[in-house]
Amino acid sequence: MDFFKQLKILLLCVQYIYSLVTFVVNNRKLFLDNAELYTINTSNSHNLHLPLPHLAKFQKGVHYTGIRLYNLLPTSIKKKASKTEVFKKTFKKFLMENSFYYVEEFINFRE
Repeated sequence: MDFFKQLKILLLCVQYIYSLVTFVVNNRKLFLDNAELYTINTSNSHNLHLPLPHLAKFQKGVHYTGIRLYNLLPTSIKKKASKTEVFKKTFKKFLMENSFYYVEEFINFRE
């Protein structure tokens, strides 16, 4: 694990997470914010709206999984999503500092 950090190499699992989340950020206009759908300002208003899945195949797809992983990011990183390059650098640094071996580790991570 220390070798990956020293060499600044992302683990395969982390590359998968990075690719999905950057897809969501790069194609931001395809997704709705919770703030756009609901008039009440809540702590989840900065999250993206997660559509109801009707098929398991949709749940495993890029759109659904990308939104789900994006919503799990710390708020400080999500706030930088409007500036793509700044977001990518910040997100990559976050992933390097917290080497995740499994997607479940990322899902269960809390700061």
